[in-house]
Amino acid sequence: MTLLDLRAATLGQEHVAHAHDHHQLILATRGATELSIEGRGDRITGSRGCLIPCGRHHDYRGDGRNRTFVLDIPASSLPALRDGEAIGRLFERSRFFAVPPRLNRLAASLMQQLECCPALHSEIAALLLRALYLHLESDPLSAGAGMAASPGSSERLDLARLDAWIDRHLADEIRVEQLAALCALSAGHFHACFRELTGVTPLAYVQRRRLDHARALVTHSGLSLGHIASLVGFRDQGSFSRAYRRRFAVSPSRARREGQAFPSLGQEHRSCGQAGGPEST
Repeated sequence: MTLLDLRAATLGQEHVAHAHDHHQLILATRGATELSIEGRGDRITGSRGCLIPCGRHHDYRGDGRNRTFVLDIPASSLPALRDGEAIGRLFERSRFFAVPPRLNRLAASLMQQLECCPALHSEIAALLLRALYLHLESDPLSAGAGMAASPGSSERLDLARLDAWIDRHLADEIRVEQLAALCALSAGHFHACFRELTGVTPLAYVQRRRLDHARALVTHSGLSLGHIASLVGFRDQGSFSRAYRRRFAVSPSRARREGQAFPSLGQEHRSCGQAGGPEST
């Protein structure tokens, strides 16, 4: 990896979860991406960006229509960078920050330059990073500003109804816009209200619910792990197993082996029926 590795990307609708050994800046010029860092998140849009320090687990799902800057900065490269110490301070903690119109316009212009002259990615990255540093230095409140929900707005979130809808669509792609529509809220407003009410982003909440259902299937069914993965909305068994291990600190295959010491629900019912019911004492 070079000192500053900048690329223009369109983040797809596939859910991705990982951590990496470099700092990362995510800044969009159009479209939106749901991004959560260790359970706390926001929407990355033209007016909202984020800084992810190295080693922090995060997950995201784009709308497939966004255009997004992804800037990777190895922590080991900071001493060699101009203003490396100041840049390092930007990544002392994970955070989302407001992007004012002037910074968004600059990002859009730099996006065009990067697409026309990809060989200049290091120079464009340095300019983008410098502009961001100056913005956050001049307006430090923007780095911690959040989208506040209006009083009483969380009352419009019927979690029981949302849970029921999510459970019926576990095998499908679930978008924040769909959940927001159930509550007659805009996607941005819903996201803020939901996070205020539950403490997690809608994306993290749906992921948790998928895995909770998967746990029951792993423990109490004979379905293959690949089949279970597809039933709860994972693209393949590998991504399912990694997410399961993060959630429950055990792999699904091991959870199944350990669960074999107990009869499954179906086996238990069959054995009771064959025995004619419990014996009297």
